Parts: sequence; structure tokens; C-alpha cells
Amino acid sequence: MQTGHKFRCYPTAAQEQTLLWWIGCQRFIYNAKVREDRYFRRFAQKSLQHAGQVAPIDQQYSQFKTGLTPYLSEVPGAVLRNGAVLWKQACSRYFSRLGGRPAIHRNHGRQAVWLTSEMFRFVPVADTGTGEITGHLLHIGTRKFPVGVLAFKAHKDYKLPASLHISIHAGRWHVSFNHDDGIPEPSDKDTTDWLIQFDEAELREMTAGLDRGVNLPLAGSDHQQFNFSEAQKKRLLVQEQHKKRWQRRQARRTRGSAGWVKAKRRVARYQRYGADVRRDVAHQSSHTLAVDPRYRLFVFEALKVRNMTAKPKPKQDGQGRRVKNGAAAKSGLNKSILASTWGQAKTYLQYKARRQGKLVIEVPPFYSSQECALCGHVHQDSRVSQSRFVCLSCGNTDHADHNAAKVMAMRGVRQLLSGKGVQKEKKRCGITRIRVGAEGSEPVAQTQSTPGETVVSRKGGNTPALWSSSQETPATRPQGL
Repeated sequence: MQTGHKFRCYPTAAQEQTLLWWIGCQRFIYNAKVREDRYFRRFAQKSLQHAGQVAPIDQQYSQFKTGLTPYLSEVPGAVLRNGAVLWKQACSRYFSRLGGRPAIHRNHGRQAVWLTSEMFRFVPVADTGTGEITGHLLHIGTRKFPVGVLAFKAHKDYKLPASLHISIHAGRWHVSFNHDDGIPEPSDKDTTDWLIQFDEAELREMTAGLDRGVNLPLAGSDHQQFNFSEAQKKRLLVQEQHKKRWQRRQARRTRGSAGWVKAKRRVARYQRYGADVRRDVAHQSSHTLAVDPRYRLFVFEALKVRNMTAKPKPKQDGQGRRVKNGAAAKSGLNKSILASTWGQAKTYLQYKARRQGKLVIEVPPFYSSQECALCGHVHQDSRVSQSRFVCLSCGNTDHADHNAAKVMAMRGVRQLLSGKGVQKEKKRCGITRIRVGAEGSEPVAQTQSTPGETVVSRKGGNTPALWSSSQETPATRPQGL
């Protein structure tokens, strides 16, 4: 199965400048491909020059290295090529209906550069006494564009990867990569086929229902509670106050000045702290559940978090004047939902449970907070308060979140036995890259078309580009795209 690693790295000041330069140039190539695609799609039916032409879906980038962009010659060609490959990968995901069209990448937030095998190498470090390999030195760069040894701290064992990402976010650098550890990973279908061999009573014993809420992020059907600690809550509140203070300072300073940049970095640092805490809580909660030997099936509500956190639509009175629509209250609710690790906890538990041979499914959330887990009676008045549930039919009293988790556990068992618990396999798209020669150097410009390709012009120039007729032709383009 694929295993990912993310290690802290500590580049020197000179290495930081070089890596930031590589990040900017790779982002420039990606954005240039996005703009070129938009150009062809916009004028394909309006410009006589582009009559009958379709936007080329290729990995060519040489047309962007002109006299106006001399800085592109100061970075390795593999860095630029990988920017075009990333765009091609985004297009493949779009045509496979795995995401939207490639969009412009901004120069704020997390920034990263993708390096393939010709741009780095791991040199083993052996102990002088025993000769045992104790670690690796990560060399970045090529003979023409050397960067040097990038110091990183590995907190777990790893295998050498074929490619890696070097990223920076809020002043913190990371090196991340993945590799295949050789351990077979059971599919969800195999796990489902094994689980349905049990009867309903046995399956109920090995099922854990999980209810997600705002006050209590995750509540289990066995009365487990996963929440932030008191120290974490206190520190998050302090960090939020500091963030707002520096946001006000940033708003009062001249955009682009040294003081404005300083305030922006401080705001990013406080935001990073909150994200780190939420990610840590989600990892610990999912790990505790995944390694629990009592459970083989985990059941969540099928919540549409994106719809739940959407902004309210504006309202108008009979005369067309704007009236209050509860945007302030909804904004606070949205912030609480997004800070409750709803999506992270489920995502982390899905892959951790799969490695343990366990299954995570979702059930419809309708009336789960109003249904009694003991007798099945549904009434809105049974929810006495936010945390207390009293059934009006049988008098069952329980914590509201734990009662809802028990309801979902029963729904999950019935759904699994009915044959509706198997989740659809995720679509995947491969990445193809033109390889020239044994070492796989960057593609060279072609001047003649081959069968199945059409020569198109780029931005009104004379540079030819080859477009494969197998990509998004008017006859084969999927409906609705």
C-alpha cells in the first residue's frame, strides 16, 4: 500500500532563495498553461485564426521561454517541465470528473515545488563503528544548478521515493513523498464480503456509530468522546485573539511594505497553529478508533459539509431593499463547523481503517437526532436540549450525541446487510509524460505532425504545437463539460 511521509526540513538562507525561485517558476509555467487553455477555449469559435482548432492538452512549455522571461533559463528544465506535467495531471482529473478545470495558482498560502528523481538523491550515511546505515543526506539540484544538502528530520522509517515535494507554509518548510511499503491493502469490497457473513447481532457488536457535532466534535455509540483538551481550547482562543489583532494591524499598513509583510506572516503563523491542533486531534481520534480490536465497521452520517457551510442568500423586502438574512449568525456557525474536524476525522479514519482490514461507511442523516436508539420512536421533542435526549415513547434517557451514534450504528448494520454498504471505487487517472532517451529528458519541440494530431498556433505566434485527437474533440467531449 502507498505510505506518505512529511518531514520538517531546514534549508539555509541561500537554499531558501533558490527553492523559492524554483517554486515561483514552476507556478509560472502552470499558470501560463492555464491561461493558454483559457485563450483557446475563449476564441475557438470567435477568431478566424482558431477556426476548427481545440485547446491543446499537452506538456509543452518551450513557447513560454522568450525574451520577456529570461528568468526561466535560470532554473533547471525539469522544474519547468514538472509544472506542465502538473497542469496535464489536473486536466486528466477534470476529464475524469474528479475535479474542476485547472485554475490559477496564487502566490499566497502553501507553496510547493515538485522534484523528480533527476533533481535529488539520497546518500546513505553509515555508522563509522558498525557500518550500519543510520540515515540519509538529501542532495538537491543538478550539476549546473546545485542547491546542496537539505537538512531534514525524519521521525519515522521510510523508503527512497521516485519524486518528492518541498513546500513552505507560514515560514515552515517540509519535504513530503510517498512510497509503496509492499504490504497488500484489502479493498472495501473484500472487507464488505467478509463482514456480511455475520448475522445482525454479531455485526452490531463489532460496529461503532460516530456522531459529529459542534460542541462535541466526535461521539461514539459506546459513549466515547473525542474532543479538544482544555489546554488546547485555551491556547486556540489566545491564538485567535492574536490573529485578529495582527489582521487589524495588517489592514492599517501599506500593502507590500515591510510592516505589512511582517503582519501577514504573523497572521499566517497563528492560523497555522490552529490547523496543526485540529489535524493532531483528528489523527489521534482516528488512530484510537482504527486500532480498537472491538470494531470492524465504522458508521458516519452522510453530511454535506460544503452545503452546510454555504453563505446565506441575500434577502429583499417588497420595495427591493436589503433586509437582515442572519449572515452574522450563520458565519459563526460555519466557523464552528469547519473548526470541528468533521471532514478530517472521517478522511483519516477511512485510510487507517482500510489498512487494518476494517470498513467505513455513511448512512442517511435524516432524523438521527430525533430517533430513539432503544425503541425507534421519532419525535422532535425527544431532544430536550443540546446534550440531553429523553424518548417520549419509552422514556429512554441518554446523551443526545451518543443516542444519535447508536442510531447510526443500527442503520449502518442494516444498510450493510441489505447490500447497499459497498462504496464506489474511486476513479483514478494516470500521469503520462513524454520520455526522450533512456534518462527521460525533457521533451523536444516537434515541427511535423504525426497521424492523429493537428498543428495549432499558440497566441497568434508561429510556434507549432501538437494536439492529440484523442483529447476532448468536439465529437468525443463528455456531455456537460
